[in-house]
Amino acid sequence: MAEIENRIKRLKEEKDVLILAHYYVDEEVQKIADCVGDSYYLSEKAVGAKEKVILFCGVSFMGESAKILNPDKLVLMPDMEADCPMAHMGAVERIEKAKAEYEDLAVVCYINSTAELKRHCDVCVTSSNAMKIVNALPNKNILFVPDENLGRYIASKLPDKNFIFNDGYCYVHKEITKQDVLAAKDKWPQAEVLAHPECTMAVLEEADYIGSTSGIIARAGESSAQEFIICTETGVFYELRKNNPHKIFHPAKEQQVCEGMKKVTLEKVLKVLENMDQTIEMKEDIRKEAQRPLSRMLELAK
Repeated sequence: MAEIENRIKRLKEEKDVLILAHYYVDEEVQKIADCVGDSYYLSEKAVGAKEKVILFCGVSFMGESAKILNPDKLVLMPDMEADCPMAHMGAVERIEKAKAEYEDLAVVCYINSTAELKRHCDVCVTSSNAMKIVNALPNKNILFVPDENLGRYIASKLPDKNFIFNDGYCYVHKEITKQDVLAAKDKWPQAEVLAHPECTMAVLEEADYIGSTSGIIARAGESSAQEFIICTETGVFYELRKNNPHKIFHPAKEQQVCEGMKKVTLEKVLKVLENMDQTIEMKEDIRKEAQRPLSRMLELAK
């Protein structure tokens, strides 16, 4: 493993590569990344990066977003099959139907979506900035795509807005049930429950804290609690334990795992650095149209 890490480091320097990794990939991959974070943080880091090449250790929509924001850079993916099912759970026809039905409509697109879906939307959001951005929009009517659970959570905090929901979801978060959380609380009664807003409202009602992946990490560090039940993908445990070595972290249930994220391995990172062959390609008209809502997100989130 050390040999692979050393070869990755050497190639990264030789080929002027910035390695970005999401919190949900394996810890071995997080260890060799230049930047580790959630979708919003990594989007920010991709913009204006001085390196010529971006290697994105995550799923396909993340690599697409990096390419949209950095058209002149080479964007590589360790595994071109690493994907997020939710990113494909929005339909352009649904957007067009809502636009015809509702006046004063803003189409808000979670960053966990394809470039094709983004290009039909007004603004992108992440779980860490969705509340701020939607609240700042002048529109009364909000079509939130593709994740229904995040949309419903934001809607519960912004009662003056009228939300129209899509039926998309993250299977990792949706499969965490209220019963799972209650059983975990019975097992570890002193533990604080930290939940991602992609979970269902029934789970969020049992949580002590609701926030993005980066928010969960920050909360674990700030809280006086010594034990936590974590309602999100378990890749985040690496950062949680690294930052809080004397605290204890439990998953709400077994197998809180994103199969797409776990396709990214250290061996695949090395291989793509050697070959420089698995690149994100995109038609320029699609890229420009998808850039508009992403750029508006970065502007409104400041």
